[in-house]
Amino acid sequence: MDKSLQRLTETEKKFEVLLEHHRITKQVFDDELNFSEKNEFGQYLTELINEKSGSELDNLLEKISEILPQSTKNQLWENNQYKITVAISELMEEYGKMPTKNRIAEGTGLSRQTISKHLKDYQTHPLFAEEKLKFKFMSDRVLAKVYKVAISNGDIKAARLYFEVTGYLGSQSTPKNTFNTQNNFIQINQNKITQDNIKQLSPEQISVIEGILLNTLPLKEVNGCHNVKPAIENE
Repeated sequence: MDKSLQRLTETEKKFEVLLEHHRITKQVFDDELNFSEKNEFGQYLTELINEKSGSELDNLLEKISEILPQSTKNQLWENNQYKITVAISELMEEYGKMPTKNRIAEGTGLSRQTISKHLKDYQTHPLFAEEKLKFKFMSDRVLAKVYKVAISNGDIKAARLYFEVTGYLGSQSTPKNTFNTQNNFIQINQNKITQDNIKQLSPEQISVIEGILLNTLPLKEVNGCHNVKPAIENE
């Protein structure tokens, strides 16, 4: 037992000596530690990273940057992203305005320098694309919620949004809509409603059509199959 404790103490001292370097290079890392010690040093660094905050954490990460695996760097970035996002959200809700970097630093335990760099490099970071994909992945769920509100509550605004997003009605806020991009029409029995007809309708007339579609489409079959969207064909 005594020898084991003595060996552990000597190993920790070896780690502390290693951390006295201004920057721990891969060469120094390989020269100073054997395979077993490298694994122990990784656990030792994990504890240090969790203990430190602010500028002390910045200095430690800068010192060991060269020997940190990319997976660990990605995890650190994701942790910072989460902390900063939560802090901004909570502070905006509390104060009603975008918080300063100092307030974000107080709320996250990160240094002002780290926050500034994270915000500046956010959109160019490789993990940014993955963050965007997460939101895109959830978009179908949000659209399903809009549809549910439109059907369950008879909400015309929700119905209008649903039709605009799915491409069956152009946005009234801009002159462009999906009917300008291709030659589509809606056929009811022998009558065709073309894109030119729709562009000539007033907002009030379109609202009436939306109300009719909302109340009838979920209950009827279109071309032999259940569908909540109008049957669109290409000429």
